[in-house]
Amino acid sequence: MKAILIRQCGGPEVMRLEDTSLQTLGPGAVLVKIEATGVNFIDIYFRTGLYKAELPFTPGMEGAGVVEAVGPGVQDLEAGDRVVYAMTRGSYAEYAIVPAHVLVKIPDGVTTQLAAACMLQGMTAHYLSHSTFPLEKAHTALIHAAAGGTGVLLVQMARMRGARVIATVGSAEKAERAKAAGANEVILYAEQDFETATRALTDGKGVDVVYDSVGASTFLKSINCLKPRGMMVTFGNASGPVPAIEPLLLSAKGSLFLTRPSLANYSSTREELLWRAGDVLGWVASGALKVSVHKTYPLADAAQAHVDLAGRASAGKLLLTP
Repeated sequence: MKAILIRQCGGPEVMRLEDTSLQTLGPGAVLVKIEATGVNFIDIYFRTGLYKAELPFTPGMEGAGVVEAVGPGVQDLEAGDRVVYAMTRGSYAEYAIVPAHVLVKIPDGVTTQLAAACMLQGMTAHYLSHSTFPLEKAHTALIHAAAGGTGVLLVQMARMRGARVIATVGSAEKAERAKAAGANEVILYAEQDFETATRALTDGKGVDVVYDSVGASTFLKSINCLKPRGMMVTFGNASGPVPAIEPLLLSAKGSLFLTRPSLANYSSTREELLWRAGDVLGWVASGALKVSVHKTYPLADAAQAHVDLAGRASAGKLLLTP
């Protein structure tokens, strides 16, 4: 089969489409014929070596397709089932061997492509808004990169829960996208200081929670946007890893909370995975959650997909197809 292999960490050019062979299908495993692969920042982190993986490896933490075969002990899946998964590496390929316990059946009304587009980012938005800081009507949330793949889903879920959303984006076009998702106010960070603007929009009180996937360039100013006992949720490194801080800073800024969550820890049981994925896929099927695919690339063009994602040139999900 064809798969992207990374033999040394580095820039997009280290990803090469090669012929490779599949491992033996063992107990509890499923062979999935990949029809669509989601492209995510976590793939870039593994490619550059920020997140560690044993070389060589095939990137890709999100895929959707059709069950080709099941290994011994797999009882609730069979050949022909449409399935989607996240947080198991190796989806930049024509086929993938995936543990059965991470696979979720795709419901009627959701295309395989949309399933691949919403699984990882949708479940991320779900745990952020429902578990890390469970939003309620009384809350105000500041969401950075609100027109990005995760951001636009997080805005929608925050509004579902009744929270007020202040969004930051990089352009007028992205501002319209954030507004369409339901953001109450939008700050163009290239034209306004988002800290000053956020304070003004909250009458100087600050927000209850900041959801920040940008990282280094926004982290410290985001902390200044919080009200006393607010929560700083840093869940991405798009502009680089956040700087180290002294715990006393959190006290000085108002007894703040700081967390660095990950989807793996918020979908660690089968029950939790099915809850999050079931909500996300159900909302997509009903039209309550809008998912936009910006562009689909052939697998051989994975490097260009990474360039476009890192350059924030997309307004929606990027997919690969074998």
